[in-house]
Amino acid sequence: MDPLAEFDRHRGLLFAVAYEILGSVADAEDVLQDSWLRWSATAHDEVGNPRAYLARVVSRQALNRLRTVARARETYPGPWLPDPLPTGDDGAADRALRTDDVTVAMLLVLETLAPEERAVFVLREAFGTGYDEIAAATGRPVATVRQIAHRAREHVRARRPRFTVPRTGPGGWRRRSSGRRWAATSRR
Repeated sequence: MDPLAEFDRHRGLLFAVAYEILGSVADAEDVLQDSWLRWSATAHDEVGNPRAYLARVVSRQALNRLRTVARARETYPGPWLPDPLPTGDDGAADRALRTDDVTVAMLLVLETLAPEERAVFVLREAFGTGYDEIAAATGRPVATVRQIAHRAREHVRARRPRFTVPRTGPGGWRRRSSGRRWAATSRR
């Protein structure tokens, strides 16, 4: 088996998993690069199902990245929104497929779910992955994965945001006014 060809064969799925968990194109690409490094160092003849193995590696890498980003987000000054996916002029059919892939519902999911809930929800609802595969990918028992998926669906239905974004900055100033102050000082 050619490791590069096998990775490229599943790259679309792997990118989709990473992007749906992270909500950032740059972070998803970083996760894919890290996952490629892990894949290239693996004994490929011992891997029974490369698709499942790669999905597990990408899911775990994305969850690790989310934990790192969550720590940095604690001091993020603005509202969080996922990056838009890059689009090209490939024709109306391709644009329609891309539009279906990234919907407002998925943006809602990215905002309302905890990292592990997000991974389980995306793998189960978006890609139809079985609970046993998700359990293997997350290192949790199947019963726990089922409960996480159930809770994730409840969170999505309830539309509860995980984070509240304050309207003012640390010193009580409004963000807009600080931008004006910065613009005024940069003209001097």
